[in-house]
Amino acid sequence: MVLLENEAFLSELTRLFQKSRNSGSLYITMKRYDGRNRPKPNLSRPTSVPLPAVSEYKCLIRAHVGNKKISTVVNAKDVNKFQLAYSNLLKGNMDGLKKKDKKKGTTTTKATQ
Repeated sequence: MVLLENEAFLSELTRLFQKSRNSGSLYITMKRYDGRNRPKPNLSRPTSVPLPAVSEYKCLIRAHVGNKKISTVVNAKDVNKFQLAYSNLLKGNMDGLKKKDKKKGTTTTKATQ
């Protein structure tokens, strides 16, 4: 997985959208990121030392089409700027979606007495 800067991630995400139009699906995930690359230690073991508390969380964003995977980490102070650029990118590239077919539902009527 390639970790990119925010602007490079958005430009590469545009390329992935174009690639997914022809074939395949684009998957995007967002999750809270505390900056650690290792899992939390098991505190039940007496030799493990607790980690210091995280003062500020970040946002980890991943995208993949087939074998091509990209990711970026957005700092808390840059979230508003990134979110505006990201939403504009999504609005511009989600024009090929298919509408869901609505099924005609059968209505049941009560017998009036």
